[in-house]
Amino acid sequence: MELDYKKYFLELIAQTSPEPLLFEVERAEGLYLYDKNETAYIDLISGISVNNVGHRHPHIIEAIKKQLDRYLHTMVFGEHVQDIQVKLAKRILSHLPFEQGAVYFVNSGSEAIEGALKLAKKATGRHEIIAARNAYHGSTHGALSLMSHTYYNQAFRPLLPGITFIDFNVEEEINAITENTAAVVLETVQGEAGYMPATSQFIHAIADKCKSTGTLLILDEVQCGFGRTGKFFAFQHYNITPDIVVMAKGMGGGMPIGAFSAAKETMLHLSDNPILGHITTFGGHPVSCAASLATIEVIEEEQLMEQIESKEALFRRLLQHAKINRITGKGLMLALHLDSFDQVKNIIQYCIQKRLITDWFLYATNCVRISPPLTITESQIIEVCTILIEALEFELD
Repeated sequence: MELDYKKYFLELIAQTSPEPLLFEVERAEGLYLYDKNETAYIDLISGISVNNVGHRHPHIIEAIKKQLDRYLHTMVFGEHVQDIQVKLAKRILSHLPFEQGAVYFVNSGSEAIEGALKLAKKATGRHEIIAARNAYHGSTHGALSLMSHTYYNQAFRPLLPGITFIDFNVEEEINAITENTAAVVLETVQGEAGYMPATSQFIHAIADKCKSTGTLLILDEVQCGFGRTGKFFAFQHYNITPDIVVMAKGMGGGMPIGAFSAAKETMLHLSDNPILGHITTFGGHPVSCAASLATIEVIEEEQLMEQIESKEALFRRLLQHAKINRITGKGLMLALHLDSFDQVKNIIQYCIQKRLITDWFLYATNCVRISPPLTITESQIIEVCTILIEALEFELD
């Protein structure tokens, strides 16, 4: 007798909301998720910007199997020489502006933020941190401390002291940065605010003020990295050099992995006084590293970044409707701004009936999320946009 997995999911799996999606996944391939009836659903959100090269890309599966035949976990991070870690670090650093850089591998974006915060404090000898309002950097205690919305962190206080919030894309806010500031932490494209890219004027002003005060600039590229905006990292659109870059989500091809990277001289602060200044058991797991390296190879060899601009333009051209107030975002991370959360819920419900999976945003509840695999084709974009327009028309009735 087959188990009622939905029933046991609700009983046995720790819940994060009163209304989970309860989509039963049987398998996944490319752009599609399949339920137990083998019905295909288009994944328009890539597991929240994770599956940048689609689900179960053959090259990633091959790399995982190859690594499985060699070794799995052998020792805590930073002790054993594992060639797959070295190869991945070298490939990531080829996309970063550090003259001599180093990468610290962890398991997730939240962990990468935690490590970046510790690194900034240790490297500068300061403890004050500046973050942006409406930012989302994760839900561990340090990352949660960088969240301005008290609804999400009030129940878990006290949080980290010394956090100051500034308005995103308001140049005058740079005056909050002083010689007491250890770091400014920003998402290059704010995720849960409805995919809001930094303006060039704002991010350059921040970078200049950080440089003049000896403050480290930490850029969170967890959602917008690994090709999603048309550059490998979104900060490359601005011709700036951050001090620490945080990454995760799309870097693993569906496997759990995160990292933070900085100049080698900066990163050495975690190795001495005290030793083991930051440590992780499973960070840089060889199977996840193999998947990540394969992900980069797919992005580069299939020239996915070169296609982003035209795919974004197609989305924007097709998604024109009286109910869409505006579209924000960059590349294949777009937000459709409507009037209300009720409209968004109706659209999500209509789309799921049409076998299209989309979502909303934590802070921009009036927005519909579009963040498909970078491998989405033009014909698939046309299909998706047709359904979204139908959903808007249906909502009008």
